[in-house]
Amino acid sequence: MNMDCALILYDFQRCNQQFISMANDDNSDNDAERVIEAAEAEILDEEPVSSEAETAGPAAAKRPGEATAILRASELPEEITLISGTNKPVFPGMVFPVVLNNEELSEVFTKLSKENKSIGFVLAREDTESIDPAAIRNSLYSIGTLAKIVNFEQGEDGTVNALMQAIKRFEIQRIRVVGEEMYARVTYISDPETDENNDQIKALALAIMKAMRELMKSNPIFSEEIKMFLSRNTWEKPGEVADFSVSMTSAGPDELQEILETIEIEERMKKALFLLRKAIDINQLKEKITLQIEERITQHQREFFLHEQLKAIKEELGIEKDDKEEELKRYEERINELEMSEEALVRVDEELEKLQLLPPQSPEYIVVRNYLDWLTQLPWGILTTDRLDIPEARQILDRDHYGLDDVKERILEFIGVSKLRGSMGGSILCLIGPPGVGKTSLGRAVAESLGREFFRFSLGGMRDEAEIKGHRRTYIGAMPGKIIQTIKTTGSQNPVIMLDEVDKIGASFHGDPASALLEVLDPEQNKSFHDHYLDLPFDLSKVLFIATANVLDTIPGPLLDRMELIRLAGYIAQEKLQIAKHYLIPKQIKEHGLKRADVGFRQDGIKCLIEGYAREAGVRGLEKCIRTCLRKVAARKAEDPDADRVVLTRSQIETYLGRPSFADDVLAHQGTPGVVMGLAWTAFGGSVLFVEAMAIPGTGGLQHTGQLGDVMAESSTIAFSLVHSNAAKYKVDDEFFKAHKVHLHVPAGATPKDGPSAGITMAVALISMATGQPVPPHVAMTGELTLTGAVLPVGGIREKMVAAERSSVVDVIMPATNRTDYDEIPESVRKGIRAHFVDDFKAVHRLLFRGGLEKMRARRKR
Repeated sequence: MNMDCALILYDFQRCNQQFISMANDDNSDNDAERVIEAAEAEILDEEPVSSEAETAGPAAAKRPGEATAILRASELPEEITLISGTNKPVFPGMVFPVVLNNEELSEVFTKLSKENKSIGFVLAREDTESIDPAAIRNSLYSIGTLAKIVNFEQGEDGTVNALMQAIKRFEIQRIRVVGEEMYARVTYISDPETDENNDQIKALALAIMKAMRELMKSNPIFSEEIKMFLSRNTWEKPGEVADFSVSMTSAGPDELQEILETIEIEERMKKALFLLRKAIDINQLKEKITLQIEERITQHQREFFLHEQLKAIKEELGIEKDDKEEELKRYEERINELEMSEEALVRVDEELEKLQLLPPQSPEYIVVRNYLDWLTQLPWGILTTDRLDIPEARQILDRDHYGLDDVKERILEFIGVSKLRGSMGGSILCLIGPPGVGKTSLGRAVAESLGREFFRFSLGGMRDEAEIKGHRRTYIGAMPGKIIQTIKTTGSQNPVIMLDEVDKIGASFHGDPASALLEVLDPEQNKSFHDHYLDLPFDLSKVLFIATANVLDTIPGPLLDRMELIRLAGYIAQEKLQIAKHYLIPKQIKEHGLKRADVGFRQDGIKCLIEGYAREAGVRGLEKCIRTCLRKVAARKAEDPDADRVVLTRSQIETYLGRPSFADDVLAHQGTPGVVMGLAWTAFGGSVLFVEAMAIPGTGGLQHTGQLGDVMAESSTIAFSLVHSNAAKYKVDDEFFKAHKVHLHVPAGATPKDGPSAGITMAVALISMATGQPVPPHVAMTGELTLTGAVLPVGGIREKMVAAERSSVVDVIMPATNRTDYDEIPESVRKGIRAHFVDDFKAVHRLLFRGGLEKMRARRKR
């Protein structure tokens, strides 16, 4: 019979206390006395019995001085009615109430009460609906407690109230089920006899009683029970001490069942003491936490009342107004100074009304106040006056940047058009070029020439869309995106915002920032840009956006389509020389605490830095080399203030920096058959690229090395097929390619390379190798080759010409369709270089292998 199907009050501690309180209440003396007398009449027997008689534990509610309850052995039935539950086990000596509203169980209790029979209570491991005795037996613990009905009452609503007295432990031997009732054949377990002089038992009993007194202090609900129990002599029956003590704890059912099943007295007392100490520690921790919370609440209330009193005193004296009123007044003053849109004004009014109703201690108050701060601190309608003066703008650009004449002219044209239009709204510039050529400083110079505020932030590695468009206000710590933050920082609605490294934007599960930029950089959409935090349209059409990038390949097409591209090529050696003399060296001398009288650079020394240590497209590497030299000079000056002036020549620089990182290309001057110079474009500017071809006796075929990408590997195959199929035209022996395996290599082997522009270079290298005729010196070429011999256009012509000038190239062969790109290159770059434009490979062969180039050179000399 499962007790969980009935409503039962099974909290022993509280039930025992209620029973004792009822017995001690002056207003219910008669009822209490009647209950106790009934209990004594049923379970007490004052006649002495033999030592073989079974004894039961005392009732928990017994008064001091009462006789110990002794049960006659004949009253212990061999088969008992069994009730199971999953709450807590019952211990001998307990008095506990049971309240039943289950009709079937009520009938069982009524029947047992009339027949004056005992009931067995046992703890169930788990609930079971099975009626199989074996399954029921496995679901129950084997040790339980026999209890007698002390008092029984049935209410008018059918509810049965029974007061039970736990008597003795039993062990289940066999179970049978009859209908809804469960019967068990049991054997009873008595506490082993103990020696009254056992010091170990006495010590454990003292420790348990001490722990019970401590538990009584921390939990007064047990005080009456514990006092009554401790007032009796507990030495004779130490098992009762252990049983009673654990019933006062809040231990779990399994822990209590373990105590119930422990028959050996000393072991039971040790386990009981452990549970008592555990309960005491939990109560102490609970009291500590409660005390801390109460102190915090008390301190908070005290501070609140003091603040309110202080506020009232200040208001009476006229010293200070209410903080909330001051904030509302401050917001109204800001709003009056701004030219906010109608939609923004409506939103501000709504938020101000909300702020008036919220208490300052509310978390929502902080959220609303932060939102109003952002709304009222944005420069609505605040514009700086543009200074569209082209001569002044030219002076600023020339002051900060040497060379880049085509880029400067493009920027000046942009300013001129804006002056005629009266505004420059709808313009988004994108500066494309290798690192270190001055893209960021150009953007700063544009802002200075226009008289606008300038702000730069990098997009490199940005992966969260919220960085651009902000977080929604529902998130904790929400704030606007970078664009709105920049507008607030600059304090104007028309600053110059530089979006640096736009080609290095990332994407992740947080969103795609590049897609978020589409609205920002679209003149038709940014008039009503919506930031997620503001959730209001904000006009960005008057902002001048300048983006920078190294390459175009990684910029999404829709984003690239919204920007006006301005390309910056790398600097040539002459430009680097002037930049070093007029900008870099004076700047670094000042930064290193030196003076012109302490150090100087000879022109050959600067050329040594440019040619041997800093051949990159920009000037960052050159500036690092100058910095390294000046650090050594500064260290020497600090050690010897009277040292002579240092003049850095080529030999001095090599002493400071070691051997040059770049040397003249050995392959360029060898005139070796099969070795040809090509021109390549990289993200860091242009460079020369050599192609080597070698024939190996053996079966025919082509092998290529040098970490060639897929496109470049295809170009090598196309060049091989073209030369092989037209061997007779190019004066190559027909049997050459059948008897040799061709190896094509592109140094340096550790650098990945790709692109189609080396097609004609590879074909020329194959013909030179097969015929044994070297290519004329100081000749470089670029162009994509097809199987039919057509030469197609390539990109990066300016960068490639810069690389050719840097490598002392005299003749350059390029596609005829790139003539317009060549014409746009400054004369300073083209000076000293002869360009030859071809539209098919026949023209290339004619120039290099039929004396066309030598004839042209001889004709020019005449």
